[in-house]
Amino acid sequence: EQGLQLLELGGGVEEDYIRIARCFEATRQRCCRLEQDGRRAREQLARVEAERAALEVKLKHARNQVEVEMKKRHRAEAELEKQERKLQLVLELLMREPWGNETLSREQCSVLSALTGRRLGAALAPVGRSSAVDESCQSLLSHSDISYDRTEDDVVRS
Repeated sequence: EQGLQLLELGGGVEEDYIRIARCFEATRQRCCRLEQDGRRAREQLARVEAERAALEVKLKHARNQVEVEMKKRHRAEAELEKQERKLQLVLELLMREPWGNETLSREQCSVLSALTGRRLGAALAPVGRSSAVDESCQSLLSHSDISYDRTEDDVVRS
């Protein structure tokens, strides 16, 4: 189109041909640059897709690990509650029996009475317990509130 406009404007035919040749060369160079850009974009897309696939595998493994750990935690919490109930019964028995009070020292009786008045897990927990998570306060989201819905991960691929 530009070549036709150049011809209509007049001037020497040779000058017009030179201008047309320059336009063609500029267009050819632009096409080469666009082709290189497209090649680079396809290569980058392939790298990103490979990285995404690797991350999806890691995510799947992490989800499975979280699920396993949550099951372990639930089992451990159930076992802890079971043991606390047993200990609570033993403590109550010791406090009620007359021979228990005679056998135990005053200090032991006061410790036992303190233990019967509160939740045993908190009373018997080691003071220097090291934990990455502070479990003394209840979180805004407990572990049971976490949703592992996988529908958010579905990506529409075109």
